[in-house]
Formats: sequence, C-alpha cells, structure tokens
Amino acid sequence: MAEGLTAVARFLFEAGTLKQSRRTGWWMAGVRDPESVAEHSWRSALLASIIAKLEGADPNRAAFLATWHDTQETRLGDVNHLGKKYSSTADPRSVTADQTEGMPAALAQAVRDLVDEYEDRETPEAICARDADKLECLLQGVEYKAQGYTNVQRWIDNSRGRLTTKSACLLADELLRQDSLDWLRDILGEQRP
Repeated sequence: MAEGLTAVARFLFEAGTLKQSRRTGWWMAGVRDPESVAEHSWRSALLASIIAKLEGADPNRAAFLATWHDTQETRLGDVNHLGKKYSSTADPRSVTADQTEGMPAALAQAVRDLVDEYEDRETPEAICARDADKLECLLQGVEYKAQGYTNVQRWIDNSRGRLTTKSACLLADELLRQDSLDWLRDILGEQRP
C-alpha cells in the first residue's frame, strides 16, 4: 500500500502544477494573465454539478468528471483549439494511464474509468461535464470582455455554439444577459448601469 501511496503523492504534486499552467487560448485574444487550468477546472466542476442537477443527471458524478477532465494537461500543456490542429496525437487516456501507474489498483482504475467516460461523452453526466467545460469558457470570456478584452467575443460565441443540454443553453443565455457585477449590485441594492 505504501508504494501505491507514493505514486498518489507524486500525482498530487504533479496535479499542483495546474495551478500555474495558464489556459493558452486566451493569449490569442490578448488576455495578458489568463486563468490557470486549475481555476478553469474548479468552476467547470461547479457548473457540471449545476447543469447535471437541472438536467436530472447525477450532479456528484458530473462534478467528479469535470474535476478530472484536464488533469492530463500536466504533461500535455493546455493545447488550445488551434494547436490541436497540429498535434492531434495526444491521447488523454494514455496520459491518464501513465499518470496512474503504480497507484493502488482500485484508484488507478477508477481514474481511468472517469477519463474514459468523459472522453466517450455518452452518459448524461459526461455530457453535462462537457457542457460545463464549454460554459466555463463562455463565462470566463464574459468576465474578460468586462475587463476590456474585446477579442474574446469569438470564444464566447464558439462556446455558446458547442453547448448541447437545454440547461446549459438557457444558463448561457442568462449569463450573456447579465453584467459580471450584477450579483454585487443586487446585494448592495444598486441599480444596473
């Protein structure tokens, strides 16, 4: 068991690098200091639980899938949409198999199964987790646009066009209708400009 925990501990240090790994697509839009992969994954997991609950799927499973959906980026980096045109050979499943090598067998298999489920996009929870990934990109784009990064509109539009669940589409429309600080204005009793 201690040997398996050594592999788990190493993976946890490896996963920590996602806190410093930046989402590279935003650089093309001119965002100087984009969010990290870890920040993206956290809000994706939150969104996955919300979308799944609204869709009648298991919110815990959807959030679990979203939590693990980008862990391979510790080894691949955040390959943006343009980069994938040139490097399509990177396989999240094989990276995950390498990352989980030496872990206790039940844990390694559970992680591999999660990545398989997310990549197959066949279960309701995987579909919700994928929508959460796209919706988080849209939401981040809205926030960057509010900060003056006008070139992010392409990411907002592309993300909206890739949503498939009714709940994610409706939530996207609501996010696009609001200003990123409406929640604060509402709490403080201020009017929207």
